[in-house]
Amino acid sequence: MHISEGILSAPVLATGAALTVAGTAIGLKKMDYEKLPTVALLSAVFFIASLVHVPVGPAAAHLVLNGLCGLLLGWLAFPAILVGVSLHAILFQFGGLTTLGVNTFSMAFPAVIMGYICRTGILSSNSLVRGAFQFLAGAGSIFLAALLVGLSLTASGESFRTVSWLIVAAHIPVMIVEGIITGFAIEFLRRIRPEALYR
Repeated sequence: MHISEGILSAPVLATGAALTVAGTAIGLKKMDYEKLPTVALLSAVFFIASLVHVPVGPAAAHLVLNGLCGLLLGWLAFPAILVGVSLHAILFQFGGLTTLGVNTFSMAFPAVIMGYICRTGILSSNSLVRGAFQFLAGAGSIFLAALLVGLSLTASGESFRTVSWLIVAAHIPVMIVEGIITGFAIEFLRRIRPEALYR
């Protein structure tokens, strides 16, 4: 979901940067020393999962695991994902420094939204309800992120409208895989370290 350099218009870049600064500020305000290792761990998970990517026009399809970040971190997903996206841009030239704000916001904001929507459901004692909300958190975060990427491209020029739909369609398999991985990860944590699910 990294948007490359030189594609987005200046207003879109400025809006993405401002929203990312706001989200990161909220996340940092909520962070304490006890949560720092969890934030660092999930930032590393995000970084590694996103390394294998398939180019789709001016963006790329890859695992993100932002739904997992949102469930476990809430607003702390912003600083965690910002660190991962920054390292991608600096070390591997995925995305870029000018698109850092848009790329971070498009992945972190859906994580926060789906984290809050699915929070109660993943704590249910009913395994079917739990599984449904775990899948929704993973798949829904990717769907919203793909929509935000498409919206950013479309806002930068009507010529990107077709590519925007292609990006959303290309992420349908990723949505399914993310939903499954998120479910397994949350169930694993529920068995070995249930306190991690309560933030």
